[in-house]
Amino acid sequence: MSNQFELNAQARADLGKGASRRLRRNANLMPAIIYGADKAPTQISIPHKDMVKALENEAFYSHILTLNVDGAKEKVILKDLQRHPAKAVVLHADFLRVSADHELTTHVPLHFLNEESCKGVKLGGGAVTHNLIEVEIRCLPADLPEFIEVDMGALDLGDIVHLSDIKLPKGVALVQLGLDHDLAVASVQATRGGKEEAASESDEEGASEE
Repeated sequence: MSNQFELNAQARADLGKGASRRLRRNANLMPAIIYGADKAPTQISIPHKDMVKALENEAFYSHILTLNVDGAKEKVILKDLQRHPAKAVVLHADFLRVSADHELTTHVPLHFLNEESCKGVKLGGGAVTHNLIEVEIRCLPADLPEFIEVDMGALDLGDIVHLSDIKLPKGVALVQLGLDHDLAVASVQATRGGKEEAASESDEEGASEE
């Protein structure tokens, strides 16, 4: 992995909504919890500015993170995030402990390639529609990708990319793929302008034949 993330944290014993509000207001700290790996949950606090800075990097959401809790390091992934509905404030975070020999389940973003140059867009005047922007995967921590690429280059108008069409990195499996149907990830749809342009070209060809 190209990015490494490590945040300093402190264990906290003062719990409850009132304690969390005091942390945010008086110390500019964000309350959080670490759980999983058959260990007792650990309540922690993280400097809010450090968390905000880390969240600016997309890779933070799908990386193995290191939390340095009072000098003891924990390997975790970010499982949940609570933000203020109106302010640029992170209210709370949930971190899940990871173990090298145990599979984890998490979400990773999709990166769409060759959208502008795909046949349906470049030649057909269509537009790409995204049905999903991330997928839920299962893998060992060492195989966790930052993102998964979806190549749109060969798609024509009306073509659809499904979950089963995605080329997955080694050791990675899609969680949703085992459900009742194969979800659509993206498609190339005709646009209103594209249809009008095609109709205009057809009329011009008909007129020239007459």
